[in-house]
Amino acid sequence: MKAVNPLNPNKLRIVLVLQGGGALGAYQAGVYQALHEHDLVPDWIVGTSIGAINAALIAGNHKADRLHRVKAFWDRVAHPDGVDMASVGDEQRRTNIWLNTLDTVMRGAPGFFAPRYFSAFPMGMQVAPEDASYYDTKPLRSTLEELVDFDYLNEPGGIRLTVNAIKVCTGELVPFDSVHDDLHADHVRASGALPPAFPPVRIDGDLYWDGGLYSNTPLESVLNELPSGDTLCFMVDLWSAQGAEPVTMDEVTMRQKDVTFASRSKRHIDDYIATYQMQQKLRELYKRLAPEQRSALDAEQLAALGCDATLHIVRLPYAGRDWHMAAKDVNFSKGSIEWRWDQGYRDAMRALKHAGWLEFVTDDTAVVVHELPTHDEGSRQAD
Repeated sequence: MKAVNPLNPNKLRIVLVLQGGGALGAYQAGVYQALHEHDLVPDWIVGTSIGAINAALIAGNHKADRLHRVKAFWDRVAHPDGVDMASVGDEQRRTNIWLNTLDTVMRGAPGFFAPRYFSAFPMGMQVAPEDASYYDTKPLRSTLEELVDFDYLNEPGGIRLTVNAIKVCTGELVPFDSVHDDLHADHVRASGALPPAFPPVRIDGDLYWDGGLYSNTPLESVLNELPSGDTLCFMVDLWSAQGAEPVTMDEVTMRQKDVTFASRSKRHIDDYIATYQMQQKLRELYKRLAPEQRSALDAEQLAALGCDATLHIVRLPYAGRDWHMAAKDVNFSKGSIEWRWDQGYRDAMRALKHAGWLEFVTDDTAVVVHELPTHDEGSRQAD
């Protein structure tokens, strides 16, 4: 008999929500490492853009291979640094990262994207829709086909995977889901097809762009389809809605990206709570009806509205300073990737030691958001 996990003694369903953010996604990998080490295996992963890539690497491999495959991807796309980032000063690190990022812009990221050196697209000329971009992401398709076992991913009984993309010609957000679809590399590639850098991906005749254009944090997918029983959701945020007043062009561009791609989870959560409370009130009113006024159809429709359950959301925000660089999501410096991975791991370990979801909540609680505790707060031992 399998031992009870002290961090999930009630066997809550575990959901992992990963937003888009390019090179910042190494932070998500560190978060996953902490969950992996504590046997908190997600039942469902919902990802957008780089979050979809990390999600596919996790869901599309046997448990023993998952962390190795995630690391293999980030090792492949990392750019070697010209200096030892741990032994130089802050100014030298910044200069190295600026040069490293410039190299990525000029030459792409190995196994991820490559520049279209002779494309007519940058000159404003007409090209095929699948070529309408500065970079080609076919290298990503090859990488995913090598590192993700899509046959395993699409088998029933494994981790459910949902990746979001937007249909180019209608603006409709489309969730590609392993429960309903036979997922392959192009579904994941479509979820990260952010224009004009990356081209749209054609699937079943339609073109798709990055789902982050519609909603970069796919929490809404979870709120729209919660299972019966309580749920533990780890939500990793890579962009910050809060920030100082920008005073340079670079800071203005960075603040614009942060605001554009930051999580809208508070709005989604508030809407969910309002709907939850309305559903509870409907059930209370239904119970007051005389038995002869009730019907099987009424009961069925009430059940379809949703379940009485608590959603615990553990929010893990990336807090890297990145020198206010507008191109922080294109910074594939090996040292930066390693730092972000380490920060994700450390932050997740703090959340696991605190384990706020183990605290008692009343049965009528719809959502509890657990923010990352400070270092001096009391904690539970996670190991």
